[in-house]
Amino acid sequence: MLREVGAFDPVPRDDLLERINRLRRLMANAGIDFALLIQNVDCFYFAGTMQKGMLVVPLDQDPLIFVEKGTERAVMETPLELTPIKNDKEIKKILIDKHILKGTAGLEFDVLPLSMFERLKRIIGFDGYADVSESIREVRAIKSTFELAQIYKSGEMLAHVFAKARDVVREGKTELEIEASLVAEGRKIGHQGFLRMRGLNQEMMVSTVQAGYTGAISTMLDGPITGVGVTPAMPQGSSFKKVERRIPVTIDYGGGYNGYITDETRSFVVGELQEVFRKPYEAARSIIEDVMTYGKAGVDCTEIFSRAHGIAKKAGLEKYFLGYGDGKVAFIGHGLGLEINELPVLTARHSRVLKEGMVFAFEPKFVLPPYGAIGIEVDFIVRPNYLERVTKNSIDIVQL
Repeated sequence: MLREVGAFDPVPRDDLLERINRLRRLMANAGIDFALLIQNVDCFYFAGTMQKGMLVVPLDQDPLIFVEKGTERAVMETPLELTPIKNDKEIKKILIDKHILKGTAGLEFDVLPLSMFERLKRIIGFDGYADVSESIREVRAIKSTFELAQIYKSGEMLAHVFAKARDVVREGKTELEIEASLVAEGRKIGHQGFLRMRGLNQEMMVSTVQAGYTGAISTMLDGPITGVGVTPAMPQGSSFKKVERRIPVTIDYGGGYNGYITDETRSFVVGELQEVFRKPYEAARSIIEDVMTYGKAGVDCTEIFSRAHGIAKKAGLEKYFLGYGDGKVAFIGHGLGLEINELPVLTARHSRVLKEGMVFAFEPKFVLPPYGAIGIEVDFIVRPNYLERVTKNSIDIVQL
């Protein structure tokens, strides 16, 4: 029934069991005896459903999917066995009866509110506890064949929207008008409607359009080009700024299919590109071409950042690379999956070797106040001997 009205592929049982087994191995290494998962995306990743409840993963028994609300739908969503409950207070007795409630409990400390932690400690009754969130992120960093299929479909949405943008960007249109047209276009073909970002105060628009100086104003969002939005209550995104001739329009759009996110940026211009933006655009293109010549499994993320930074510095653009002033960010790439800020993170300081099956967005961008910003963002799948682009559309600046 859900398939008839939606746009998704059910998660295969074997995928879910493999994910759970990979988590168990990391839990054992960390001395965690059972995990209590309540964050919606983590539950969906390991159980195939995020209906209200809790997922318990013991080291040596089958996982328990407790569902308090939405049981009928959960049955349609997951191939794993469910345990319906009236409220979370029933969970303790079931765990005791199954001899699970012993040893160290693993909890998602990176997202778990203190009040919820205290409640879980009170109603479940565990004594020892540890953070299981890093193990979860490690498991989720490597995508299965099924997950990559979802990412390809998300990328198809993204490519479709960028093709449509060629007909939408016009002189005199506002950033918001352009965004509204493109978000609507995505929804028509089944875009899930919003993007997920892990962490406190982390919020993400489906699309952000910048048409000049709005791209050069920094804000709270951890990204090089964030936009100013329309209110201090949501200080990011598109605004009522209008498109001008020769000033680049950057469109950052996130595909969203069956939970899986893609994230790319293209630049457009009405007429000839203003001279101040030419060198930064060519540098961004050179950085992408360079990473495609050597990027592959086994390469350290710090090396990728260093080479990109070197190209920007050689072009005399280091000051504007990845933001300007306090708006400068420390990363040139971020992992993609069910959330837009998964592993790996490509920075100068955090060593991490790329592994086959990782997916990341790579975004060399330049911010040039007071004029605006320009850049490109491309998504890659890590393969043994190369980086595979998720989309095949052109990264050339689109001249209108």
